[in-house]
Amino acid sequence: MKNHVGSSSGDPRERLVALAGERGVSLAALSRLIGKNGTYLQQFITKGSPRRLAEEDREVLARFFGVAESELGGATEKSYDGRSKDGWVEVPRLALDASAGPGSFTAQEVPFDTFRFSARWLREQGLDAAMLSAIAVAGDSMEPVLRDGDEILVDRTLRALREGIHVVRLGEALHVKRIQVARPGMLTLISANPAYPPIEVPLAEVDVIGRVVWKGGRI
Repeated sequence: MKNHVGSSSGDPRERLVALAGERGVSLAALSRLIGKNGTYLQQFITKGSPRRLAEEDREVLARFFGVAESELGGATEKSYDGRSKDGWVEVPRLALDASAGPGSFTAQEVPFDTFRFSARWLREQGLDAAMLSAIAVAGDSMEPVLRDGDEILVDRTLRALREGIHVVRLGEALHVKRIQVARPGMLTLISANPAYPPIEVPLAEVDVIGRVVWKGGRI
């Protein structure tokens, strides 16, 4: 498993290029993320202008990638009790709803916030922070397992398809369902709420985005 948290050595320019490549996001998109023109980070990397990223820009980029600011040229951060924050990973929250209409789920999505998880806990769960994103659940089709407004952690790591709760895309709509391999070439999408009958769809028509590995919501 890749774990970028806690690595502060090396050139921050090289680190930024590596992170962008791992996430599959362009420097132009990252430049726009921090409110700059599309060539800003390209100039930072190739021409050394600016010499250092501004603190507020570095913070946004570190949150996006889920790494410590020290990896992008900042000082190692300390929490109020003096312990390093490098033991924590910030997972992006995306402004998308599963089972609530049209949407996309790609690395180009810009997060509006983050959830902070223990890097150790993620390792114990066998999860790669770089492959995690959080989205909200909409609707009652997965009640009582998942309720309207719950937030779910989606692991996009490529693995052999197995039964469990996943986020899938049908056409342009995202859904969160329990999936079951029904028969060759077919997939059954199962709702937890018995008011919604299972549906069987051709496997070729379903894009399995990732497995749901955690949920959070109000009691």
